[in-house]
This record gives sequence, structure tokens and C-alpha cells, in this order.
Amino acid sequence: MTDSEKKIQLRNYKMLATGLFLLMAITFIIMTIIQKSTPSHWVGYIRAFSEAAMVGALADWFAVTALFHHPMGLKIPHTNLIENSKAKIGDNLGNFVVDNFLAPENIRPYILKLKVSGFAGEWIGKEKNQDLFVNEASNILLDILLKLDDKEVVNFISNKVKDMTASIKVNKLLGNGLEYLIQKNDHETLITNLSGQIKTYILQNQQMVEERVEKESYFFVPKSVDRKISEKIVSGLSHYFEEIENDQQHPLRKEITSKLLVFADEIKTEAKWENEFDVIKNEFLNGEKLNEYASDIWLSIKDSLRTELTSKTSSLKIYIKKNLSELSNNLQNDEVLQKKIDSWIRLTAYKYILKNTKEAGNLISNTVGNWEGKELSRKLELEVGKDLQFIRINGTIVGGLVGLLIYTVAQFL
Repeated sequence: MTDSEKKIQLRNYKMLATGLFLLMAITFIIMTIIQKSTPSHWVGYIRAFSEAAMVGALADWFAVTALFHHPMGLKIPHTNLIENSKAKIGDNLGNFVVDNFLAPENIRPYILKLKVSGFAGEWIGKEKNQDLFVNEASNILLDILLKLDDKEVVNFISNKVKDMTASIKVNKLLGNGLEYLIQKNDHETLITNLSGQIKTYILQNQQMVEERVEKESYFFVPKSVDRKISEKIVSGLSHYFEEIENDQQHPLRKEITSKLLVFADEIKTEAKWENEFDVIKNEFLNGEKLNEYASDIWLSIKDSLRTELTSKTSSLKIYIKKNLSELSNNLQNDEVLQKKIDSWIRLTAYKYILKNTKEAGNLISNTVGNWEGKELSRKLELEVGKDLQFIRINGTIVGGLVGLLIYTVAQFL
């Protein structure tokens, strides 16, 4: 109901109460005139009823009017109570709401009924809601992405990389990495592959070995002897590397492992390696190059994200929708997950409400206190003024009946 409709309704009920008062006043006047000319017994009863009814109507009119206004504009003490006591009303209303609606014993039954997981799972499971969620999230992210200042982002990435790499000791990082590979025996695979490659290379280049032997041989040594020597060299070397390739316990493997461990320790501990890697790091990550790398990284990420966020069939959106479907299924069917989520939500809501009950009371108190006095009176009168007119009507009737009763008793006495 609008304010204009409430005004019309209030005015109609005021007219009804006032009309009843006027009826009693007219009745009193008529009965007084009749009683002077015709002293009938029944006239006194009606006159007494109408007289008391007028008193009751006026008393209740004054009481109702004093809540919202100064009766007849007269600034009588303890009138216009709403406007004069708005601060106290706000405080009392705030305390009333907190004490009666936000008390722990009143909140707890409603909190225990909260079952958000099932509702959320059902909502997320609908395809139109998934599309709505993905599209809205994409639009928000795209808006943020396009509003970002490229220069500031590049500087941010560059500064963060510079801060992160400043404390990194490359020599220790490489040394620890090499030790980790050895501990995991990953270097054995490298030795195996390298041995096989060397063996294959030797066998495929036997003619080159023969030419080198021939070249280094003395002139008086027959070519057949050189050929035999080259064959022996090729055969011996190929078999040797084949043994390394197939024998995991080959002495050379152990020797290589030992040498690698020593080398890893040298990289970590010797100052020359630290200095050399610092020089390489500083050359590679100087200010200009670092900004260039950061710019390339950011522009690549930005273009990829823009494409993913604008395309309706992007892999990112498909991935998100797939995960939303899985989440929906889990929320609806996984009782353990449901219990965990609902318990967390209930506990969080309960704590949050209890933590902010005072703020809720202050909000009500301040809101009412900040209203203009006349506006507050007007609002309340529109809301409850109609019902208060029945007080005037009841006062008129009850006052008349009490007056009639007193008159009757007086007549019998």
C-alpha cells in the first residue's frame, strides 16, 4: 500500500472517530434541551451516556494526538512524543530487536535449519545457471584485465622477479639440483643413452678412424696393418661403450657418479662458481632485459586471457563448466561434503550474527535517530494511526457506558 493510500485510509478512520464524537455532542445538546422541557426519566440516561462518551472521546483524542502532534498546536508538556523522543525510541527499538530477535536462543533454531549445499548444488547443476555464472565471471575478469595498465603490470612483474632472483644463489641451486638427480639415479639414464650414442657414432664412422690411423701411421707400415689396427680400435671402443651401456655396475659409471658429486659440491661451495653464475645472472636479468621479458610474458598472458574470456567455446570456459558440473554433483550426492559445508556455513553465520548484534542495534538506533522528527511522526502515524483511531472510538463507547453505569447507580441510590 502506497503512502497516498495510507493517508486516505487514515483520514477516513479519523473522520469516523470524529463523527462519532460529534454524534455524541449533538445527542448531549438535544437531550439537555429535552430534559429542560420534558423531564422524562429516560432522557437522563441518554444524556449521561452521551456526556461521558464525549469526555472519553476527547480524552482518547488527546492521548492519540499527543503521540504525533501538539493537540490543537498547543505545546502542552508530554505531547508530540514521537518527535521529542525519537532518540529514545531508536535506542529502545534497537535494544528490543537485539534482545528479542537476535538472542542466541532465538537464532540457533533457524541456523540449524540452514542447508545451503544442496540448494547450491541444484542451482549450479542447471545449465542456464552455469552459463550465467561463466559469462558474468568472464565479463568481470575481462573488464579488470582491460582496465589494467600494461606499464604498471610489467613493472610489477619485473620488480617481483628482480626481488625473487636477488636472493637466489644460482650455484647452490644448480649444485643441489645435480645432487638430487644423482640421488634419484637419473644420471644413469643419461650415461646409458650417451654410451649408446658414442658406440653408434664409432661404428658409423669406422672409415674416419681408418683414415686417421693411416694418416698418423709410418710410411713403411702396410695399409692392411693400419686397417687391422683401426678395426681393433673401433671394435674395442664400441665394445667398451656397449659394456658401459648394458652394465649398471660398470666401474666407469661409479667413477662418473663420484666425479659428478664432487663437481656438485664444488659448484655449491667454491667462490669462483658463485661469482661466475652471479655474472651470468646479472647479464641475463639486467633492468632492460628484465623489462623486455616481463613485457613479453604479460602481453602473451593478456592476449591468451582475452581470447579465452571472449570466446564462447574457449577451453577455459569449457573447463570451468566441467568443474561446475562436478561440483554440483558432489554438493548433491556427497553427504560428507554436504555436512562439512553446511556445518561451516552454520557456524560462520552464527558467529557473525552474534558478533554483530550490537552493530544491528546501533544501526536501528542511529537510523531512527537520524530521521527528522516530523518525518518519523508522519511515518509512524501512517502505519499505526488507523488502528489508534479505534482507541478513540472505543473510548467514546466505553466512556459512554461507564457514564451510563455511574448515572444508573446514582439513580438507584
